[in-house]
Amino acid sequence: MRVLLRFRSGFAGLREGFEALGHEVVDEPAAADLCVADFVDCARRIRDTLALKRRLAARGTPFVALSRDAPWHRGVSRNRLLALALLKPFDGYAAHSMQEGGRFARRTLYCPNAARESLYRASAAELAAMREAAWYRWDVSFLGNVDTRRYPEHRKRAAFLAALRERLAPLGVSALIRDAAGLSEPEQLDIVRRSRVNLSTFVAADAGAEPCWGLPERCYGVPACGGLLLSDRRKHAAGDFAADEWADYDGIEHCVARIREFLKSPASARALAERAHARVMREHCYRHRAARLVDFAANAR
Repeated sequence: MRVLLRFRSGFAGLREGFEALGHEVVDEPAAADLCVADFVDCARRIRDTLALKRRLAARGTPFVALSRDAPWHRGVSRNRLLALALLKPFDGYAAHSMQEGGRFARRTLYCPNAARESLYRASAAELAAMREAAWYRWDVSFLGNVDTRRYPEHRKRAAFLAALRERLAPLGVSALIRDAAGLSEPEQLDIVRRSRVNLSTFVAADAGAEPCWGLPERCYGVPACGGLLLSDRRKHAAGDFAADEWADYDGIEHCVARIREFLKSPASARALAERAHARVMREHCYRHRAARLVDFAANAR
């Protein structure tokens, strides 16, 4: 199958997923058997979206919009979202959160984020090394966007992490809170693997009226490279992970308690991390998402 990906960022993970399955990623609508486009980009350029829809429809090519920012949609105006809801130009709407159901298309698909296998992975030897206490440099870490001047949607995240670090310091728990900007991929992986607990909290999509149900990419990437993930609560987590593969918290005091629990029981913590790792590699890589989109498009056709 020839797949047209319309994402300004290129979406390297999904491209690799399609290519891993033997599909060809193309640049022109006329050559495509399937088009997967960024929902936010489509909403910001509605005329272009309708023109693309006409070109694809003339070939009988399914047109799927994929949102990774539901229900916030990266600050797209309400009027543009209303217009897309009325026009419904897509053959299918896929999203990492099903909060909006069939608002933008008659057919919908839960298509969560995933791990990019070319970056996030762990060998048996690396997993074995992470069972040893001497391996670690930090008790707790968060690696991600905390630049609130440039990205005000992350203010809740930065405030939570600052308060958490203050709560952990008197307990003798070391915490690394680091913006990922300027770090190479090997440096980022080293921080994740050398931290006993990796946090996930307050995603950008929480900037809407209701917190996002979906899991950010780190919830798959951290387990993929062997790290132990501790996440804030997300509604869709129960569908992606079993109870013994997932750890979450509700509020700062619960977060502190869970961190202390993991630090006191390192063997149990590592067992959970390795179960989560196995689940991600089995079901939550971008090749799995690409396969899901291909099946969805085949039914749409």
